[in-house]
Amino acid sequence: MAEASIEEMSFETAMAELEQVVTQLERGDVALDASIALYERGAALKAHCEAKLKSAEEKVASITLNGDGQPTGVTPLDAD
Repeated sequence: MAEASIEEMSFETAMAELEQVVTQLERGDVALDASIALYERGAALKAHCEAKLKSAEEKVASITLNGDGQPTGVTPLDAD
């Protein structure tokens, strides 16, 4: 079975797979070579999730609010 491309995964899908990888590694019943491959995939999944979170945080931080607390638009992050 071919593994899904991490770059194309949503945050939720990547996080669910990362949880499965961690569970398999914690059980300790995986052969050494398979453990190494799982660890590498887990590291890639973690990096992907972190990038997705950072992107979402930047989008939220860029939303400007008016005096009533209502969104008025998006300000570029480098507009300081």
